[in-house]
Amino acid sequence: MNIRLIISYDGSKYYGSQIQPNKQTVHGQLSLAFSTLGISSKISFSGRTDKNVHASMQVLSLSIPSYWNDLVKLKSILDSYMPASIIIKSLKQVPNDFHARFSAKKRSYRYIISKKELTAFNSSYMSYYNNINAYLINNTSKEFIGIHNFNMFHKKGSEPMSTIREIYDIKFYSYKDIWVFKFTANSYLRSQIRMMVFALLEISNKNITIEDLKLQIENKKQITNKLASPNGLYLSHIYY
Repeated sequence: MNIRLIISYDGSKYYGSQIQPNKQTVHGQLSLAFSTLGISSKISFSGRTDKNVHASMQVLSLSIPSYWNDLVKLKSILDSYMPASIIIKSLKQVPNDFHARFSAKKRSYRYIISKKELTAFNSSYMSYYNNINAYLINNTSKEFIGIHNFNMFHKKGSEPMSTIREIYDIKFYSYKDIWVFKFTANSYLRSQIRMMVFALLEISNKNITIEDLKLQIENKKQITNKLASPNGLYLSHIYY
């Protein structure tokens, strides 16, 4: 039986979503709970999140034995094994060809910036940058939209098969005491969003120009390779 889980989690408690040796991860926590119930199937995530990155909607899929036909009971048992930092929002049976990662059409992330200086109680969940110029950010962010080779907008290390990605939309808006970036794309390279956010904030502060950004998007010159803080980043929606 193929099932889909929708979960949310506090990324500040984990070294990312994917299993890593001798480190606490979201995948590791879920695998431990399933293995306790005699379920050892591979868990597929819609996408990976790095250390300190949160998820308000992360999708997982896995195959479970058919005798677990009472999914309400299964969810209740899994809930009892989950720490407060991981919430199982839903669990349901899906067609056998459903795959959390490969069936996904689009993914959205939000990046949250506080308009006020951070406190000890919110510093893990948002970032703070001053001198925000919303007009410059909105005007410049359009340069990312479309199909591009984002070779100069990802963290090096585990090299992907392709660095070409399609950005469908970027929004930047004010909501109460925060600024919000919303990115929607088919998928993302490692740390791509944090690098794009940092570049847009540099433009907001007039440390670099739109022309500089275009050179980097066109892979002509690496202007910046720094990353915005992970604390304000949330995987927010997966579209199927």
